[in-house]
Amino acid sequence: MFERVLIANRGEIACRVIRTCRRLGIQTIAVYSEADADAQHVRLADEAFPIGGPRPADSYLRGDAILAVAKKAGAQAIHPGYGFLSENTDFARACAEAGIAFIGPRPESIEAMGSKAAAKALAYLAEQAGKTGFPLMIKAAAGGGGKGMRIVRKEAEFADALASAQREAQSSFGDARVILERYVEHPRHIEFQVFGDSQGQVIHLNERECSAQRRYQKVLEETPSPFLDEARRAAMGEAAVAAAKAVNYVGAGTVEFIVAPTGEFFFMEMNTRLQVEHPVTELTLGLDLVEWQLRVAAGEPLPLAQDQIRAHGHAIEVRLYAEDPEQNFLPGSGKLLRLRLPAPSEHVRLDGGVIEGDTVTIFYDPMIAKLIVFDADRPRALLRLREALAACEIAGPKSNIAFLERLARHPVVVEGRIDTGYLDRHLDEFLVGDVAPPDYVLFAAATAALLHDECAAMAGTRGSSDPFSPWSQADAWRVGHE
Repeated sequence: MFERVLIANRGEIACRVIRTCRRLGIQTIAVYSEADADAQHVRLADEAFPIGGPRPADSYLRGDAILAVAKKAGAQAIHPGYGFLSENTDFARACAEAGIAFIGPRPESIEAMGSKAAAKALAYLAEQAGKTGFPLMIKAAAGGGGKGMRIVRKEAEFADALASAQREAQSSFGDARVILERYVEHPRHIEFQVFGDSQGQVIHLNERECSAQRRYQKVLEETPSPFLDEARRAAMGEAAVAAAKAVNYVGAGTVEFIVAPTGEFFFMEMNTRLQVEHPVTELTLGLDLVEWQLRVAAGEPLPLAQDQIRAHGHAIEVRLYAEDPEQNFLPGSGKLLRLRLPAPSEHVRLDGGVIEGDTVTIFYDPMIAKLIVFDADRPRALLRLREALAACEIAGPKSNIAFLERLARHPVVVEGRIDTGYLDRHLDEFLVGDVAPPDYVLFAAATAALLHDECAAMAGTRGSSDPFSPWSQADAWRVGHE
C-alpha cells in the first residue's frame, strides 16, 4: 500500500479521499489555488502546496504543476477525484512516465472509454442516422451537461440539428465530433458501478438510478432502482462488465444506460472515474470505494468476487448547492454565515468540503455538501431524507434546500415514476416563487420575536438590585420599545 498520496482535486471529493487515506494510515498531500488557500481540504491534509491562480486552467487543470508538487513531496500516487484531470489521458500517461501511480484506469482505457464516441464504437457498431431511426439524439462526443445535444424527431430536421450541435460542441469543448443514439421518450437514466483489477477481474457493484435530472444534470440518485427487477438488473450488469472488459479496465468506472419505459436499455457512455453519487453504493454494500481504488492502484486484486456482492437496504443522495432555484438555479457565492446540517448517524451521511465561516467562491462548482440517507427500504429512506433536509439551515448564499424538500415529497419521486425530462417539463411544481407569507404566518413570527425579546430582558435582570423595576421589562409599558 502507498505511504504518501497526493489528491489532485479540491472541495468535497478531496476531503472524502483524505478521510479514507487517514483511516488507512496514508499521508495526504493537498494542492490548492489562490482562492482555496484556506479551504477545508487544505486544512485536513498532512501537507499542502499552492499550484496557481483561482481559475481551474491556472491551477487544478495544470498537470505539470501538480506533477512537480508530487515529485517534490515524494508522493507515490495521485488520486484525481472527479472532474478536472480525472479523465485526462495525457495526465494519466504523464504520471506513469514519472513513476507515480495514477489512481484510476490505464491511459489506454481512458482513451478508449472516456471518449463517448470511442465508447459507442466499442459497445455497438457505428450506426448511421437512418439505421438508428427517429427520434434520435445528437450528442457532443467530448462533452456533457446538456451542451451540444439535440433531439431530432424527423429526417428533414437532421441536417440543421447536426450543424447546430457541432457548432455548440466546438464552442464548448473545442471538439465538433458528435455521436448519434436512439432517443427514447421519457427514459430513465440507470448506471452501473464497475471495478476492475490488474489481474483481469472485472465486477459490477449494482446500479444507481439517476433519473431525477434538470437539464441533464443529476439531482437525486438512489440504489437500488425502483424500476429494475432481478432479470433486468442481471442483464444490465452483464452488459456493463462486458463493456469494461472490452478495454481491459482497471479501477473504478461507471457504465451509463438509458432505459425505455418497456425496460429496453441502451448504452449511453462510460465515465472512467469515481462518480459524485458513489456513496449510495457504499452504504448499501458496506464498502469504501476509495479504499478499493487505492488497493487496486497498488496492484492488489479486487477484495470481493461478483458472487460475494450482497446489497441491503436503500440509499438516496441529494446535493446541497449554493444556488437560487427561483432564478433559474443561478450559482451563488459568499460566506457561509450559518451552516447547520443533520448529525451524522447510521442513517445519515454528510460528505462536505466546507464548514460554517468558509466562503463559496465563484470559480468552482458551488456544492456545499452531499446528503446521503440510508434505511431498510425505500419508503423509510425517503422519510429519512425529508427529516434530514428539514434539519438543514444555510445562511449566506441562497441554497436549493427548499427545492429538494419539495422534490422529496413529490408523488412522481415517492412513487418512483420520474424520468429524465420530468423536472424540465414540470419545474413549476417544485418552485415556490416570490409569494408573500399569509397573515397568520406574519402574526406568529411577530409574536415569537416579542416573546424572545421578553425572555432576553428577564434573563438580563437576574441578579439585579431591583428585578421588578419597570425599566427592566420588555413589555408595552416601556416607552419607545420596539
